[in-house]
Order: sequence, then C-alpha cells, then structure tokens
Amino acid sequence: MLRLGAGAIAAGIAGCGSGEYAGPARTLRIAAGERGGFYVEFAELLAGQLDRALGAIVVGTKGSAQNLGLLRTGGADLALALADIARGAAEGRVGFGEPLPVRAIGRVYENYMQLVVLADSPVASVADLAGRRVSLGADGSGAAIFGARLFDAADVAAAIEHNTLATAVERLGSGRVDALLWSGGVPTPALTQLAAAHPIRLIDLTDHLPALRADHDPAYHRVTVPAGSYGATRPVETVGVANLLVTTPDLPDAVAAAVARTLVRSAPRLIPPSALGTQYLDLRSLIVTSGIRLHPGAAAAYRELRR
Repeated sequence: MLRLGAGAIAAGIAGCGSGEYAGPARTLRIAAGERGGFYVEFAELLAGQLDRALGAIVVGTKGSAQNLGLLRTGGADLALALADIARGAAEGRVGFGEPLPVRAIGRVYENYMQLVVLADSPVASVADLAGRRVSLGADGSGAAIFGARLFDAADVAAAIEHNTLATAVERLGSGRVDALLWSGGVPTPALTQLAAAHPIRLIDLTDHLPALRADHDPAYHRVTVPAGSYGATRPVETVGVANLLVTTPDLPDAVAAAVARTLVRSAPRLIPPSALGTQYLDLRSLIVTSGIRLHPGAAAAYRELRR
C-alpha cells in the first residue's frame, strides 16, 4: 500500500511484472481522488501491481473533473473518471471548453451515487431536502456535477455546500448538514466509519433516472446497494455510472498495453477486500467504456489476451 499525502504519494517499483512492459523505465502519475474513497484504494492497488519498469505516483485530487484537467495540462498520465464526466470532457461539455482527446484503458469498476442521511432523519426522498443543507461533493468532483443534475431533475432547491468527503462526513455526523452525496464504490470506507459512529441510510434516487438519462447522459443506470452495506437491512436502489481509467493518445502504446494487461492478469488483486461481491474486473467488462474510445495500445492488449 502507498501513503497518501496532501499532494501525491510515491509508489515503490515493486510490481509483479504482470504487464510485461519491456520499454524504458518510467513513472506514471495516476490522478485518483480523496482519501476514504474507492478511487485512491484502487489506484494504490494498481500502482502496486504494475510492471517492475513502471513506477507510479498516485495523485490525490477532488475527483473526476480535476483528474481530467490534470490529463489536459500534463499533470497526470492516467486518470480515474466517471463515464459521464469523461464523455463531457471528450465532447467539450461539463465546463471543459475545448474537447479533451480522452482514451480509455478500461472500465474498472461501478460507481454508486450515494445520498446519505442519518438513520433517524425525516428525509425519505430528494424532495424532502428542499430548503435543507446538503453537501454535494467537492468542487471538481463527479459527485458535485451529478448532484447539481439530480437536484435540477427533482426541481428541488436546497442549501448546497461543496465539501471534501472527510468534511462532509464530519458535518453530517455532527448535524451541520442534513445529507451528503458521494459517488464511489460500495462500501466506501469513510461511510463505513461514519455508520459505525452514527447509523445512516441511503436514499433511493431512481425516480429521477429517466430525466437524468434524457437530459444529461445515457451512461446513468440503475444499480442496487446490497443489504448489509453500512448496516442496512434492505437493499437500496440508486443511480450508477461506470468508472473509467483514462489517458490521452500521447501515452505510448507499450505503456497503455502494459497497464491493460495488468488490469486483466492482476484483477483479483485490484479489488479492495471490503468491496468483494460488489465490484469485479474481467476482460469483458474492461472493454465496455461508455462511448470513450479505447487507447490503441490497450485495445491491442485486449485482442491479444482474447486469443
């Protein structure tokens, strides 16, 4: 495991060589996310499994939009991003201006949109949050963009804040906000810790799925948070969107291929133990990239592995 500092964390070049990279040694910068979320956990595991010739620096960020911005400026070689945000960047939408030539290494896991309230809250729907205080994710995160779309689809005006996950969890636990929105894997470690101190519930968001798909992106779909997650006795339906590992066409084919082969050959070691049963990686799922073209190096690696 790596250690996440305020800006970036360096990974030792101690991978198992599963990517079979034979080029010159280099260090990849992976734009990830916030501590306590799945982005960082996944990026750390991936960094640990890369070929011995590929070092890794996992860059802590606020999420998808910031990660894609780092790709644009050359501050990252690989980035984790929600499929809807990646498509927006590729098309020059979602505040990106000029289109960003995004290429996918693969679809790496499912994101669950998690609208969280305390268990004893009277809130049972998005509509019940009218006039209440809600944290919709940090600026530059996929949750912040999705949250704005969700409240627009629900035609609900709330007192919106934008906080990091750690701050949002603290504010919900202390009663200073009525709900928080998080986009990530299930279970998210920070929410598991919150649930241990203050029982929580998730709100079903699927009533708004048709409007979200029609007005914003067909990448949104229905997913189920399993019973037992965060102490819940019943499953909860919510909105899901694929998470992609992306890059730009400038990444050398040999590097993209090595990363793709690592995703396939090290798949069992790339899912945090807490998420087993809700996340999986295999060749069939990796190539379903929600309209973002595969990087040629990754595509070649997948064709080779399918033989």
